[in-house]
Amino acid sequence: MIYNEFQDIQLSRLGFGTMRLPLLEDGSIDEPQVYAMTDYAMEHGINYFDTAYPYHGGNSERVIGRALKKYPRDSFYLADKYPGHQVAEVYDPAAVFEEQLEKCGVDYFDFYLLHNVYENSMDVYLDPQWGILEYFKEQKKLGRIKHLGFSSHARVDTLRQFLDICGDDMEFCQIQLNYLDWTLQEAREKYELLTERNIPVWVMEPIRGGKLATLGEEAAAKLEALRTDEAPVAWALRFLQGLPNVKMVLSGMSNMEQMVDNIATYEEEKSLNPQELEAILAIADEMKDSVPCTACRYCCDGCPMGLDIPTLLAAYNEIRILPNVNAVMPIQFLPEDKKPSACIGCGKCRKICPQNIDIPQNLKNMVEIMKRIPQWLDICKEREEAAKRKA
Repeated sequence: MIYNEFQDIQLSRLGFGTMRLPLLEDGSIDEPQVYAMTDYAMEHGINYFDTAYPYHGGNSERVIGRALKKYPRDSFYLADKYPGHQVAEVYDPAAVFEEQLEKCGVDYFDFYLLHNVYENSMDVYLDPQWGILEYFKEQKKLGRIKHLGFSSHARVDTLRQFLDICGDDMEFCQIQLNYLDWTLQEAREKYELLTERNIPVWVMEPIRGGKLATLGEEAAAKLEALRTDEAPVAWALRFLQGLPNVKMVLSGMSNMEQMVDNIATYEEEKSLNPQELEAILAIADEMKDSVPCTACRYCCDGCPMGLDIPTLLAAYNEIRILPNVNAVMPIQFLPEDKKPSACIGCGKCRKICPQNIDIPQNLKNMVEIMKRIPQWLDICKEREEAAKRKA
């Protein structure tokens, strides 16, 4: 494992993100597999583990806490986040913080973040009636937080505004950064801004929610011609190795295979040369005509229809690339009230989306595209007739 120096500690350059832990068939976390992955991570040099209050309905904190319990407290670094980005009537940082410590089974957090400071949440974090920032600054003075920072999906101007106000209190910033978002989501400008402010960068979504793990045949062939021993995931991670202010890369690994592969990539630094960098950014340019959903699932919590929005948007991207019945396989047998046509256009999802996706409009577009797919129309007709016969 290769490491970065952060202040007075050595951080593994790869961290274990726990937003996408392995699941059992009933949707619960596969704890034995998480324990095995955690053991493998610790044995192979990963010492940074990242969780958050809303991950897995609040169970991510509990599970990773239990997974780490057998290890000495000073052998790992645990990060958690305060959910000020979630819409609520009141915000009680003290109550949440105490609950998080208890759920994780620890007395302090090595790293603590204001979760997703962006256009719709910055006022919450700065509102004196909640005292969020002041509370966590006090916890740092008390030693219950060792390092205080924030994560953000904000636009560059908003990020700059927050740094102007709170930058002196922030020791690090976690942003969405990968070779696709280098230009698509202004990641380059954000990285450069943070670097100018001497704020170390933590990376989330290095594989873009899995999108960069599987490339088209033509793109994959171009990369293989340059590096015969590197898979697409490794290319995405190597891109980040070439950015000196990136101190931590969080991968939301969902199975042991991903853990083993990613750790192998971080056994040595092999950042991209100019020719390879040009190739990977050219591939990114070809990929940009898609909805930039990362499957963070923030949108799902407040959807009054209970739609699985990330699954619908993933299918929408596939339909746009190749509009046929295979592209709509993930949704063709969903109940009518869970299909994109069930969206009522309330806009709650659009307000919470870190990617600023106009979700209702995209679902509306999806419905119109599906109407033009003959195979889809045949399936719909058959199901309607079957339902009538059953009635």
